Amino acid sequence: MAFSRHLMIILALVTGCILPSGVQALWPIPTTLETGMTTLKISPTFYFDVQIEGAPSDLHDAVTQSLYYLENDKLGRLVVGRGANDTTALANARTLSKLTLSLASGAAVEPISSEAVKPLGTRSEEYVLDIPADGSAATLTANSTLGLYRGLTTFNQLFYYYGGVTYTLLAPISIKDTPAYPFRGLGLDTSRNYYPVSDILRTLDAMSWVKINTFHWHITDSQSFPLEVAQYPELAINGAYSPQEVYTASDVQYIVQYAAARGIDVMMEIDTPGHTAIIAATYPEYVACSDASPWADFANEPPAGQLRFALPEVMNFTASLLTSVAKVLPSHYFSTGGDELNTNCYANDYLTEQQLNRTGMTLNSALDTFTQTTHGALIAQGKTPVVWEEMVLDWNITLSNETIVMIWISSADAAAVAGRGFRIIQAPSNYFYLDCGAGEWLGDDPTGNSWCDPFKTWSEAYTFDPLANLTEAQYELVLGGEQILWSEQSGPQNVDSIVWPRAASSAEIFWSGKQPTGAALNVTEALPRLHDVRYRMVQRGINAIPLQPHWCALRPDACDIYA
Repeated sequence: MAFSRHLMIILALVTGCILPSGVQALWPIPTTLETGMTTLKISPTFYFDVQIEGAPSDLHDAVTQSLYYLENDKLGRLVVGRGANDTTALANARTLSKLTLSLASGAAVEPISSEAVKPLGTRSEEYVLDIPADGSAATLTANSTLGLYRGLTTFNQLFYYYGGVTYTLLAPISIKDTPAYPFRGLGLDTSRNYYPVSDILRTLDAMSWVKINTFHWHITDSQSFPLEVAQYPELAINGAYSPQEVYTASDVQYIVQYAAARGIDVMMEIDTPGHTAIIAATYPEYVACSDASPWADFANEPPAGQLRFALPEVMNFTASLLTSVAKVLPSHYFSTGGDELNTNCYANDYLTEQQLNRTGMTLNSALDTFTQTTHGALIAQGKTPVVWEEMVLDWNITLSNETIVMIWISSADAAAVAGRGFRIIQAPSNYFYLDCGAGEWLGDDPTGNSWCDPFKTWSEAYTFDPLANLTEAQYELVLGGEQILWSEQSGPQNVDSIVWPRAASSAEIFWSGKQPTGAALNVTEALPRLHDVRYRMVQRGINAIPLQPHWCALRPDACDIYA
């Protein structure tokens, strides 16, 4: 019986059903992972040895941050006793005194913040981490400072704390890691409700811990325009909820720089020509069906109002607005939205009808011209436009071949977009929308539900297959994906709990792609590790919600449905 039991464990490890006990810390799971069974503790004088001539300041900052986490996480192992049974092993454990950081021979020395905003496909995020069991120096090597940063986040996840000692039970540890997809994002809507800068920074910190590399910032919408634009200051003056609820130019730059130093690119979105009702507060002549009633006839949510995109002056204004914002951002990517355009808004709009009659254009061809005008202005600045799927599937707009299309309505739509040859970002609402399941937010509808019910659990999101329904030739069109929080019912009060740790699901899907054994990702294996992510986030000040009762977290698999 004992032999049979051991054989079953070995087979499970080989087939990837489980990972070695104690590897519950790592998220996203590395590409390759080898561990031992030796206890190794961190020396009280442990330090990071940066062996890089001319190392940039943000790498030194990252090392300081990593040392802080190592000293202050103080996370007990998620087992009964929280590590009390490890004291015997700790008594005779060897001590790790340093981690040496170095770049591969010939690698360029650039700041993390520069590496983080390079075009997709050209960023080097891979790294190699080795921690010997004998107490000799651990080593972290990479081809870029960005890769070193990713390796530091992994290093910090390996250690637990008990009785004043920080340690691992798994030495020696050998990790070779590289992302499966170049784009791993988190989307946040800061227009429907305003988020102070401090909340955005805290979110960026949490993103970096799970190797999310893009902050998709949906910064304006019909409800408010909280973005200060130097060329158009009245937009925020008239469009923000209050003077205190504005992202100033200095706020934006600080957020962008803070993100980049943590390996995160900021992809901003100004949705057009829909979702623009608030612009009427400054330029009423540019907006059709402004505040029309009943709003549901003219918009997906209140208030009604969309840009009169057929008018030349509106095209020029929009192109100028987008480029004014994009030119001060280091990202190569800028989203112009393009979703949920309501044609009823223009059915009786005199100025739009007059322009269409004068030019002989249809609404569709006018939208095509509008999009080519605004995208052309962005492309001239070296930016790659990003749009929502309707621009391709509903309107068949003429887009640059470099345009990136975001899938959101349904995961089933990816195949149709890929069939047109466009690169895609997977953000399907049926898997990745974090706001779903909170009930109806519209008034006078007491029995209503959210449009995208039910609540998207971490485990449901984790089952998403980025390549489903695609041909093998289309796989390369998938850049990655993201989970998104739309903020009709969210704000700074609940951003931590509604995002974390659920948003870590897509982080692992798009970094790891599969388990180190080659087996597919599965929720049974992942749950103990995600518990670990959540508990460590709480130690670092993130108000992440529990996934299960604490009793379950200390007993992996005990609360599985068929346990």
